[in-house]
Amino acid sequence: MFRGRESAASAPPVDGVPRHVAIIMDGNGRWARQRHLPRIAGHRKGAAAVRATVQACGELGIEHLTLFAFSSENWRRPADEVSALMELFATAIEQEVSRLHEHGVCFRVIGDRARFEPRLQQLIADAESTTAGNRRMTLTIAANYGGRWDITQAVNRLLAERAQHAEPAGPISEGDLAAHLSLADAPEPDLFIRTGGETRISNFLLWQLAYTELWFTERLWPDFGAQDIQDAVEAFRNRERRFGRTSDQIRRAPANPADRSLDRSPDRSPDRLMVAVREVEVTLPRHANDPVPKVVGAG
Repeated sequence: MFRGRESAASAPPVDGVPRHVAIIMDGNGRWARQRHLPRIAGHRKGAAAVRATVQACGELGIEHLTLFAFSSENWRRPADEVSALMELFATAIEQEVSRLHEHGVCFRVIGDRARFEPRLQQLIADAESTTAGNRRMTLTIAANYGGRWDITQAVNRLLAERAQHAEPAGPISEGDLAAHLSLADAPEPDLFIRTGGETRISNFLLWQLAYTELWFTERLWPDFGAQDIQDAVEAFRNRERRFGRTSDQIRRAPANPADRSLDRSPDRSPDRLMVAVREVEVTLPRHANDPVPKVVGAG
């Protein structure tokens, strides 16, 4: 099912369904404020949107879903809110990972874990170990993550490896660096979604989003659902993804025989995949009425 890591540098095949969707779940706090509720109520409500999004992505045959749950800048928030978010994260892992594993979903966390309490670090490690062999879908949570941190840690790891093996100093290639990023074993995102009306990527997957199609919506994250995913994917299908080529080259290219929009092999069929994710409920620590979505694409 998984075809390995693909980069825009090698012009991956253009299919009708994105393999990898990355989402900034924005607007939980505003959703709560509009209802005169504490901010943590918005974060809890956002869990239902996660469940609906995982289900919708499964029905569409999306293989990778990466959710920005807590940025490295979010530590600047009030201490009581940060504490509540960390507790929500720990509780979610305790309650949901066994179900994810039962239904074949691989659970991963990317980000700097050093600042997390030991209990949370252990929960994450255990959850990843338990689900590591699952292949129906990969659900990645970015927690205490930042794109600049990701690039910096990749450089540091690469230099440390070279020093350990006494390799001579030399230039660092794009491929060398990419192999040490947090999502090195996943395809680069095809589609990026941000809810809540902001139109920036906020230090999320800076390297990996180079050729990703960007889709923004005013809808707050707790109100985001299956129809929004459908709308975003439809916008993605209507984009012309050139990866440096011309429109004429794209039109002359032969049809991709492995078009995933037609792939209905047993492990990828919507019915079977939805058995895997329908009951998934993940309470995520993150801040996310129906205005016109905005679509931005890289040429």
